[in-house]
Amino acid sequence: MRMLFRLAMLAIMALPVTAHAQQATDPQGSGPIVAALGWLQGTLLGNVATAVAVMAVAAVGFMMLTGRMNWRFGATVIIGCFVLFGAASIVSGIQSAAAVG
Repeated sequence: MRMLFRLAMLAIMALPVTAHAQQATDPQGSGPIVAALGWLQGTLLGNVATAVAVMAVAAVGFMMLTGRMNWRFGATVIIGCFVLFGAASIVSGIQSAAAVG
């Protein structure tokens, strides 16, 4: 009986459950906030951020090669750049993996 219960619980947990998120529009009066966040996103993922990331990776790589920086810290800087610029792809991949149907 206990084994049957475990199998039933395993079958229930294996069933996909759809999360129905609400598709709400922006609240009234939030136009300037949405515009500011759009500007911030454009700045953080635009040409300025790309130039800063290239300089950071170059500086960290040079310091790692000359032995003035720990390899682990250098790797975290480089991985951080990948995560920053790949965030949209990472999120869309997670959403497509979680999509049911």
